[in-house]
Amino acid sequence: MTTTEDLRAVALRAREASYELALATRAQKDHALRAMAEGLVARSPEILRANAEDVERAEAGGSPANIIDRLRLTAERLEAMAQGLRDVAGLPDPVGEVVRGSRLANGLELRQVRVPFGVVGMIYEARPNVTADAAGICLKSGNAVLLRGSSSARSSNAAIVAALREAVAAAGLPADVVQQVPGESHDSVKDLMRARGLVDVLIPRGGAGLIRSVVQESTVPVIETGVGNCHVYVDRAADLDKALAIVVNSKTHRTSVCNAAESLLVHEDISSHFLPRVVEALQAEGVTIHGDDSFLDFDGVLAATEEDHGTEYLSLDISARVVESLDEAIAHIRRYSSAHSDAIVTEDLAAAQRFTAAVDSAAVLVNASTRFTDGGEFGFGAEIGISTQKLHARGPMGLPEMTSTKYVVTGDGHVR
Repeated sequence: MTTTEDLRAVALRAREASYELALATRAQKDHALRAMAEGLVARSPEILRANAEDVERAEAGGSPANIIDRLRLTAERLEAMAQGLRDVAGLPDPVGEVVRGSRLANGLELRQVRVPFGVVGMIYEARPNVTADAAGICLKSGNAVLLRGSSSARSSNAAIVAALREAVAAAGLPADVVQQVPGESHDSVKDLMRARGLVDVLIPRGGAGLIRSVVQESTVPVIETGVGNCHVYVDRAADLDKALAIVVNSKTHRTSVCNAAESLLVHEDISSHFLPRVVEALQAEGVTIHGDDSFLDFDGVLAATEEDHGTEYLSLDISARVVESLDEAIAHIRRYSSAHSDAIVTEDLAAAQRFTAAVDSAAVLVNASTRFTDGGEFGFGAEIGISTQKLHARGPMGLPEMTSTKYVVTGDGHVR
């Protein structure tokens, strides 16, 4: 049984470790990241055994297939986690970067520079790969991290954290820059959310319920990451071959992720040509379509409800509707989108420009799959989450988004 004092003790150690990490050079941090990667590989038998326990427990408890997929580690996925840490080591260090600078009229030199947050809290669901990703990104950006994964992944997370801490210490940095929050009850989550003054920022990653709970209950500042009710709108001027490939990829490439498409909109002018093709293609991939009256002429299509249009399925399901115009598509997206990623397929430049200006989402895509909303795909090399809010950061959060700034003012005896 853990207590608030247990959390405070962990957070205080993280705070002390963050002071030392903030002074570390890029070479020291990169050395630690490469050691962490090798630590995961060296400890892979123990990590995979621990993960097998979690998967077996989840399957016995009747967890959905998409949750099992997120939870499961394989040798390939573990190597990808290690490679992710190596990749982060190869990225530029954001700490100390000059955002802007000038010499004022009075001769003072003014620089705005990037600095670490300090201590970052991560609250996330059954994705043990986040444990390594978050630890690596936080270390590179100079932050200590407190990791609170779900109880369903407790054995995996404990094994991963043990490997990472051992590697960090061996590399000459304090092991407490990576810590697992003690306890499995919701009380430990609440303690983390209320550790204002010890924890500088919280980042929740998971379903809508988790994110809503953290945003509403936390006294620590929160960066809200993305529930993904993502749309693909096929415009009247779309190339239908492109549209078909984009819709199928957006929906089926991987269903359990936040940038998978959950909603399809089709302009009525091309619906008679496109609907038979897209229904056949999606159903061939095992997708269940929840459609409006225009889709109900096809076998196997279910009637869409109001709830369907607003649902992040994270499964082989998609809501579908025919719209009369571009503006009706935009209005639908404004009503139901989670402001994560929304796409238009069109050869009409004016339509594309209107869509990108009118749709207020973290990522708006033109003639491209929603699956591209990803830090790695954007060339950031790594991401800690995809922010759907508007303050501090929006979209895939790479290393620069894991920093704040401060002003460094240099004078020569200046007084005011």
